[in-house]
Amino acid sequence: MAEPTAHSEAPAGEVSFPPFQSRHFPSQLLWLTLSFILLYVLMSRVALPRIGSILAERSRRIADDLKAAQGFKEQSDAASTAYEKALADARVRAQAIANATRERQAAEAGEVQKRLEAELHQRLASAEQSIATTRTAAMANVRTIAADTAAAIVQRLIGRAPAEQEVAAALAEIIKP
Repeated sequence: MAEPTAHSEAPAGEVSFPPFQSRHFPSQLLWLTLSFILLYVLMSRVALPRIGSILAERSRRIADDLKAAQGFKEQSDAASTAYEKALADARVRAQAIANATRERQAAEAGEVQKRLEAELHQRLASAEQSIATTRTAAMANVRTIAADTAAAIVQRLIGRAPAEQEVAAALAEIIKP
């Protein structure tokens, strides 16, 4: 039995594929032209105006958004400028307050220092007066103590106590005021 063979060519009596036959070309060209014109009219009258209006609306919306963004940027710049000015004013006020406080505290410290110096001067004067009084009293007693000590030494050395006038005269000669 013979196997059937596949052929790609048309048998000798058969015709080729109809769209490739030259007798059908004029009707195909007519329908191609009509389809192109109909598609062109539909595109130019329906689809392209819709696409154009969508693009115009989108451009308008973008322009509006850019204008709003510019407005917000200007508001932001104005707020930033106002903030910087307020901050600078606050710094100036804070510096003024700090300077005033520093001056007030320096004045208070000066007053306290003057008061303490006056108090110390008064205490020092009082202490010097007390020392002078004590010294005067001690110096007055020194003569008496020196006279008693000299009399005691002389009595020990020679066995008899000297007269008070002799001791006073000897001390007066040694200690000259």
